[in-house]
Amino acid sequence: MREGIHPSYGPVVFRDRAANHAFLTRSTLAATAGGKTIEWEDGNTYPVFDVEISNVSHPFYTGTARVLDTAGRVERFERRFGKRGGR
Repeated sequence: MREGIHPSYGPVVFRDRAANHAFLTRSTLAATAGGKTIEWEDGNTYPVFDVEISNVSHPFYTGTARVLDTAGRVERFERRFGKRGGR
C-alpha cells in the first residue's frame, strides 16, 4: 500500500443513543470522532462515535418490524372493483 493515502484505522466505540448500548470495534472513523472519548470496560480510553440506530434498536433486528398486509389490500381492491374476467 502507498503511504499517506489511507485513513487511520483503529479502535472506536459506537454508542447507540436510542438503546443506551455501546460496542467496541475498529473503524476508520477513529480519527474523525470529533474529540469525544469514553473510558471502556478494559480501562482504556477510546474515541466514541454516537449513532442514531444500531442492531440493538432497529425494528428489523428487534422483531418489532411491521409487515404490510398486501394480500388484504388486493382482496379489498377486488371486492371494490371486481375481478377482471377472462385472464
